[in-house]
Amino acid sequence: MEPDYSFETAAQARGYTRIAGVDEVGRGPLAGPVTAAAVVLDPARIPPGLNDSKKLTHKKRELLYAQIMEVADVSIAHATVEEIDEHNILRASHIAMVRALDGLKTPADYCLIDGNMIPRGLSLPAETIIKGDGRSVSISAASIMAKICRDYVMLSLAQQHPGYGWETNMGYGSKSHISALQNLGVTPHHRRSFKPVHNILWQE
Repeated sequence: MEPDYSFETAAQARGYTRIAGVDEVGRGPLAGPVTAAAVVLDPARIPPGLNDSKKLTHKKRELLYAQIMEVADVSIAHATVEEIDEHNILRASHIAMVRALDGLKTPADYCLIDGNMIPRGLSLPAETIIKGDGRSVSISAASIMAKICRDYVMLSLAQQHPGYGWETNMGYGSKSHISALQNLGVTPHHRRSFKPVHNILWQE
């Protein structure tokens, strides 16, 4: 089943005109921010091939990223490692989602959110869609934009902190990343509230 525009069409039938798809990436990694994107597509110019970013090759994601940028209103936002540690990863991902919506050039009047929870502090009418990145093209687009942008952040951090493999593991807890944590120690970009990082700090 490919994602389509049916959720957006249903919202339009209820009188909404600017419908944003919202998704986040980066809940699981041990390092780096959590990144969210909000995307308002033009129904007349939807790039073909949109899908859950995890189902697409890197090359296809890059291609779609450029196409989405050209035809849609896109906003990217992050919640920092400090915010993740202060609140928790779920709350931080919701903070990033609200920021992404706030950053749209023209405000949305309705949003489709991937998952099963509406973020606290969201002032817009919204609906949640479980596995929405594979069901709604607006959420698919948001998943692609968030993934590419977060990957760029991790590639940049990888240059500043070589040895952790962030250029390939994107901060996720791969064997080589855990081993580097034990050998090189914890950087300011590691999430101290996450168990593998917390345990290493505690050992010290």
